[in-house]
Amino acid sequence: MRLLVCGGAGFIGSNFARIRARDHGDDVVVLDKLTYAGRRENLRDVEHRFVHGAIEDPAAVAEAIDGADALVNFAAETHVDRSIAAPDAFVQTQMEGTYALLEAARERAVRYVQVSTDEVYGSIEEGSFTETSPLNPSSPYSATKAGADLLVGSYVHTYGLEGAIVRGSNAYGPYQYPEKLIPLMVLNALHGDALPVYGDGMQVRNWLFVEDFARGIGRVLDHGLPGEAYNVGGPDECANIEVVRRIVELTGADESVIEHVPDRPGHDRRYSLSSDKTRALGWEPQVRFAEGLERTVAWYRDNGWWWEPIRSGEYRAYYERQYGRALG
Repeated sequence: MRLLVCGGAGFIGSNFARIRARDHGDDVVVLDKLTYAGRRENLRDVEHRFVHGAIEDPAAVAEAIDGADALVNFAAETHVDRSIAAPDAFVQTQMEGTYALLEAARERAVRYVQVSTDEVYGSIEEGSFTETSPLNPSSPYSATKAGADLLVGSYVHTYGLEGAIVRGSNAYGPYQYPEKLIPLMVLNALHGDALPVYGDGMQVRNWLFVEDFARGIGRVLDHGLPGEAYNVGGPDECANIEVVRRIVELTGADESVIEHVPDRPGHDRRYSLSSDKTRALGWEPQVRFAEGLERTVAWYRDNGWWWEPIRSGEYRAYYERQYGRALG
């Protein structure tokens, strides 16, 4: 099929585009405005056509969607810390951008998949969220993602759009921008910098290797029912502090570099997804967390060409603002 991947130069979007072009032979078109976390380098081994533009720009969307059979929307501002500091960009991209994409898809009868997050459900002390769990977002990031999900649902119900929603748990793996927990800790450990852990570090996450997430999205694209939401959760849970300790072991760093810092405002304690509905489509996670983390650490160790420009650029100023110290 001809597949429009919005936000395809980002972390999850580029991994998805790679799998669809390589393993499915799809004709991939990428629409991306190349914010700080979107990079053409992420697509250097992906056969694709690239359109530079924002999803909230109808002209850019019209150019990119021409001839498409389906649209998968990864485009989003994604970092909770940045949403707390400056939520306006999150409202613009998540809400205005999703609206522009939905209008274009509706006008052209293009199948639509919205990529969402487990954070729309909020925190859960025990058990796992299902697709029928109420939405209870707790940050500007998750609230705007939940709003986009509801907008998609309204277009399915009101206009008959062939649309579905995929909610993933915490993804990790190659090409993830280093503001997120795992690449931040890996690169800091490799450089001898402190590893800043929010609060007591006992926030529990359901870890999902990015290629498994991409394949789950693909199953929904190919076999999901219109109007439905599908959870794609990882095979293993792990507290943040244990993730950091394992990274220390894998990088050969000293555990003394772990530094507890004041917790994030409104920090959710635990996420967990039931993926039974997506498993019924024939999807299963292939990578357990121990293996995936080893592969991820090895990728960052071996691919300095990718992260060196990031650590020497705007990211350094962001890191200093966020953590009150400079990178070494």
